[in-house]
Amino acid sequence: MSAEPLPDWVIPPPGGFTAEDLLRLPGLPPHTELIDGSLVFVSPQQKWHSRVINLLVRELDQQAPDALRADREMTVRLAKRQAPEPDVIVVTREAYERDEPSTFYLPEDVVLAVAAVSPDSEERDRDTKPRKYAKAGIRHYWRVENDEGRTVVYTYERDPATECFSLTGIHHDKLAITVPFTVDIDLTTIGKRSG
Repeated sequence: MSAEPLPDWVIPPPGGFTAEDLLRLPGLPPHTELIDGSLVFVSPQQKWHSRVINLLVRELDQQAPDALRADREMTVRLAKRQAPEPDVIVVTREAYERDEPSTFYLPEDVVLAVAAVSPDSEERDRDTKPRKYAKAGIRHYWRVENDEGRTVVYTYERDPATECFSLTGIHHDKLAITVPFTVDIDLTTIGKRSG
C-alpha cells in the first residue's frame, strides 16, 4: 500500500507562505492558519469546543454595543506571514458589514480575539498567538479552557507600553467584566439548551 502524493501546496515556497498565499490556495482543509509562514492544520473539534464558540458568539453579539459585532472562525491578517483564525472575534460593525475583504479581517477591525483551547492548540493559544495579536495592536484577548469539564476564561488586555497582554482575570462559572464592553455570561450553560 503506497501513500498518495502530497499536493503541491503542502511544500512551502522559499521564505514560507504569505497571508496572500493562504487566502488563495485551493483545497486547504477548513480552519487552516498561517503562523510564521507555515500552514497550521487543526484537528477536528470536540463538542465542548463547538459549544463554547456557539455560546460566546451568541452572547457577545447580543451584549455588544451597536457599533460592534461578534463573528466566528474568520482569519485575521496580522502581517505578511501571520494569518491566524481566532475561534471568536468581536469586530467593528463597519468591518462586519464590509463586503471586501470578504475572507478576512484586519487587526484594526478587531476589538477582541478569543481562543477556545484544544489539546493540539495549547502552545499556540497560550503563547504564540497572543504575542502576535498584541504585537499587531489587538487590545483584548480571551483564552477559554476546559478544566476537567469546567469552563475557565482567562482575560487579557494589551499594555501599550510593552505591547504585551497582561492578565486581567480568571473566570470560573461566570464571566462578568466591563472591558472591552460590559459582558455577563453564565459559563455553566455550555452544553445545556436554553429556553
